[in-house]
Amino acid sequence: MQRGGIALFTGRPGGTFMSTEHIRNFSIIAHIDHGKSTLADRLLEMTGTISPLKMRAQMLDNLDLERERGITIKAHAIRMSYDSPDGMTFALNLIDTPGHVDFSYEVSRSLAACEGALLIVDAVQGIEAQTISNLYLALENDLTIIPIINKIDLPNARVDVVTGQIVDLLGVEPEDVILTSARDGIGVEQVLQAILDRIPPPEPDDGPLRALIFDSAFDQYRGAVPYVRVMSGEIRPGMDIEMCSNGKRFEVAETGVLRFDKAPVDVLTAGEVGYLIGNIRNVADASVGDTVTDAARPCDEPLPGYREAKSMVFSGLYPVMSEDYEPLKEALEKYRLNDAALIYEPETSIALGFGFRCGFLGLLHMEVVQERLEREYGLTILATMPSVEYRITTTSGEELMVDNPADMPDASLIDSVEEPFIQAQIVVPQDYIGNIMKLTRDRRGVYKAMEYLDPTRVALQYELPLSEIVFDFYDRLKSISRGYASFDYDFLEYRASPLVRLNLLLNGDLVDALSIIIHKDKAYEWGRELCQRLRKIIPRQMFEVAVQAAIGGRVIARESIRPLRKNVTAKCYGGDVTRKRKLLERQKEGKRRMKQVGNVELPQEAFLAVLDIRGEGAAVGG
Repeated sequence: MQRGGIALFTGRPGGTFMSTEHIRNFSIIAHIDHGKSTLADRLLEMTGTISPLKMRAQMLDNLDLERERGITIKAHAIRMSYDSPDGMTFALNLIDTPGHVDFSYEVSRSLAACEGALLIVDAVQGIEAQTISNLYLALENDLTIIPIINKIDLPNARVDVVTGQIVDLLGVEPEDVILTSARDGIGVEQVLQAILDRIPPPEPDDGPLRALIFDSAFDQYRGAVPYVRVMSGEIRPGMDIEMCSNGKRFEVAETGVLRFDKAPVDVLTAGEVGYLIGNIRNVADASVGDTVTDAARPCDEPLPGYREAKSMVFSGLYPVMSEDYEPLKEALEKYRLNDAALIYEPETSIALGFGFRCGFLGLLHMEVVQERLEREYGLTILATMPSVEYRITTTSGEELMVDNPADMPDASLIDSVEEPFIQAQIVVPQDYIGNIMKLTRDRRGVYKAMEYLDPTRVALQYELPLSEIVFDFYDRLKSISRGYASFDYDFLEYRASPLVRLNLLLNGDLVDALSIIIHKDKAYEWGRELCQRLRKIIPRQMFEVAVQAAIGGRVIARESIRPLRKNVTAKCYGGDVTRKRKLLERQKEGKRRMKQVGNVELPQEAFLAVLDIRGEGAAVGG
């Protein structure tokens, strides 16, 4: 319902008419483990959105994986009703954001749906790389920033130092920084008042309907449920809507606001945040960042910033038991209903059988998908070595995008190979600058700039090949900095590099699942280390097994696995030596024939050994 441009807000019993002046749309941005979820819990408590009896830690984190790791994987949104001290009732729409670099696009769309953001900084750790990255995203969307220093109750809190960092970064006054302890509830009242005072209300707009999809969920009974921020116009049940990116049309069956349980309302007007249901069968039809418009009165142009989710890391997922192929296929189909960013297609490996080639937003996304498939669907999955997408130009001028080493053409047919580079930002205490520079140099990094955030902390800018960070770069970074370094990156461009395909051969047979695309200068060390590792892992056979690493037709490293030998001369007690020699020659001939027809069984540890080589880091220089 609507009266004179004032929309009905159903957040209070009986409903209260509320103008856009009493709506605040905001987000919370922070580095991992700086207290974002804890502050959200306190806001939910103080606004009475949830009763104390139902309260638990990390209320907005629905996945067990999120709780265990202490990170936000899936963005959440919720509407709170707050009675200010002067007797006014406000609708506070908290649009939460994921807390990892893999989901930076989702973060940008969530921020585009807001007018303000709470910037949380840990009082002990100070400003981190991801803090700066997400802050820039917020400033690009012209958001009002409310700086907050959290965890001031800790004995080693550095409030004055961190306040100085924020003042230098944002150019605000020290008194504008709010000091809180979200765990103990200190300063939360000031945060609520700052949201009302500093964040501007949304501007009313009666133009054609334009609503930004900032997230979506899947309901098995009602289909995809887009979460939207209405920028102009209004959405009502019964109207026909159109998705600007794909032109698909749907009839709206229900609109509502986002609480812990969806609360239906008669209309969503400009400035409001809510959901719509319209028989949308697939989450991909309501992709994040798309614009919803009125099919009868469409807008002139969609909201800016939309792009399709692009996979950055690729890996093969195979069932450990071949009979689990169909259950894995069904699990991927169901999983993709909730995660449109996952792409997959069937593939076959000589070594691993039937599986799927999957594309992920990043390494964390890959890890989350694999772990959720195993937990929620009871599968045991083997993931091949992660790879990135390379751009290959053939001698005939054809351009190919290759993410699987098995698909790389023969070297004689390749004119050039380009790999993706990223712009990386590393924030680290100055004591560890030397170690970080050595690590980035080993990973083919290009140094760009260094800036002191304060007398003890430095922000380093590097350009790095994406392929060099998809393995263990983050773990190595944390290890050599004793956990103090933070890392964030953005895609930069494709650059030509001398890359080759390194193949692994067992008795001359190619093991396609262990092939990799690698820089030419590192191929020998990688091949030698891999052969040595596999020699220890592959069980001995009744015949000799040759483990070889090769580039094209040239073998660059080799190890031999000695055969098991039965003592065939044990039954000879004395007698002519020619009798013993005859038995040994017969055994040798049998092993030679066996080698021609014998198959080498590769244990699962052999595939994990490839990743372990990266874990040692120094052995192959990255």
